[in-house]
Amino acid sequence: MQATTDRARFNMIEQQVRPWEVLDQRVLTVMRELPREAFVPDAYRGLAYADIEIPLGDQAAMLAPKVVGRLLQAVQVQPHETVLEIGTGTGYVTACLAHLGKRVLSLEIDPALAEGARARLEAMGLSHTEVHTGDAFSGHIDGGPFDVIAVTGSVPTAEPLAALEQQLTDGGRLFIVVGEPPLMEAMRITRIGNDIRRESLFETCIAALENAPLPERFAF
Repeated sequence: MQATTDRARFNMIEQQVRPWEVLDQRVLTVMRELPREAFVPDAYRGLAYADIEIPLGDQAAMLAPKVVGRLLQAVQVQPHETVLEIGTGTGYVTACLAHLGKRVLSLEIDPALAEGARARLEAMGLSHTEVHTGDAFSGHIDGGPFDVIAVTGSVPTAEPLAALEQQLTDGGRLFIVVGEPPLMEAMRITRIGNDIRRESLFETCIAALENAPLPERFAF
């Protein structure tokens, strides 16, 4: 059984993540060694290493492995850095970030998901992670500024970006997906002094964050 899981994890890296231009060796090592199956709901355990999003209820979903790889590569977390994650989910990306950085503060709006993620992260001995139940769009986020901000769900408009950019340290990086189905844009935002640099990384389509600000609609 373990040999089958190890092979599935190897294939995930070689057939999904690496072909999607994820070449950062630290990222590949973390994803190769971390047991993704430990973070997947029981009903989907057999799909832990498949190239799909895994549903987590009505709205949330685990990101596909290749998107996780691109996210981790984009933010380039260093061992001394503090990370804010928005959208804990089951804690898989949280665990990846924790292996790369010094400390991870993660926000999850769903109390049940937050509780489950805490238990998994504690079981793995990742004591330098904190999972808080809360809404990232409800006001100021305590604990900042952050060297890295990783947003694991999409937002339909660029409205939240300014507030998140203000939470970055000088040199800090933000990963976020902006847009609406069927086409969204993954972005890396870097703060350099008082300047903000926004880069488009790739096109994708992922589940939206709950309570993300909606675009204004024209009424006729």
